[in-house]
Amino acid sequence: MKHLLSIEDLGGDGITALLELTDRFVEVSERRIPKVPALLGKTVVSLFYEDSTRTRLSFETAAKRLSADTMNFSVGTSSVNKGESLRDTVETIEAMGVDAIVVRHGSAGVPWQITGWVDCSVINAGDGGHEHPTQALLDCYTIRQHCGSLRGRHIAIVGDIKHSRVARSDMLAFVAMGAEVTLVAPQTLLPARLDGWPVKVSHDLDAVLPTADVVYLLRMQRERMHEMLIPSLREYTTCYGMTAERAARLPKNALIMHPGPMNRGVEISAEVAGLVNAVIIDQVKNGVAVRMAVLFLLLGSGYGLANIVDAVPTAEGGRQ
Repeated sequence: MKHLLSIEDLGGDGITALLELTDRFVEVSERRIPKVPALLGKTVVSLFYEDSTRTRLSFETAAKRLSADTMNFSVGTSSVNKGESLRDTVETIEAMGVDAIVVRHGSAGVPWQITGWVDCSVINAGDGGHEHPTQALLDCYTIRQHCGSLRGRHIAIVGDIKHSRVARSDMLAFVAMGAEVTLVAPQTLLPARLDGWPVKVSHDLDAVLPTADVVYLLRMQRERMHEMLIPSLREYTTCYGMTAERAARLPKNALIMHPGPMNRGVEISAEVAGLVNAVIIDQVKNGVAVRMAVLFLLLGSGYGLANIVDAVPTAEGGRQ
């Protein structure tokens, strides 16, 4: 496997294997010195055309914990401001000798396009409103960590589905892992067509809560909205916000998740974000280990997916 562009590149078996590999890197992250020489001599560049905190920093942290060198591309201080094209930028970066490009771009399909221009590995860190595969992987890992398995779990994805790349990748991953998914949103925040989406749809959050094992809340992506899709944020919160009252009606041990950044007081109240079953910080922590697993999968010594779980370097640099 050379690239990770979509969660469909892995499938159910591939996701399972990667989550099992992530277990090893969680253990690495808990060491006194959380570092292994797995990717010593490799170089990973972050090519982000959109703002990011969690994804960019966790990929950088993951690469450094694997002993890879890192390069950070900043659009604001680059030749992009002088009119340089995406292709010229990518080819310039590859000419410096990189092994992987982690790309985020506002246009759907850009990571696929880049694979036609370079020989190095390409990882999709979010392309427009299309996909965000590593977010889906860390979300699967977090649910597995707390619930043991996704199989048979009822997961409600709530909010701005229409503009959310997280919703698309999560839906594909959750279903591949055997979960039942319900999309909960007003009609205006759903995609125009849901053909082929193996999900249920509801416009009533309160009706879904009693059977939900996981409630996954999405941010209102106002930067992608070019029209008024809801009457007001206050009305949205009234109908779809996770308030303390709604959280109290969830089944015992149900998880509350959010990909960040949170709009506190809109899709989630500050009180709910601090609850013990709100595992939002766990998602961030797990993001580093998951992205370590992804980088090792793509760059680690040519091991195939079938046996990669047994190929994680030990602290001394040997192989288990």
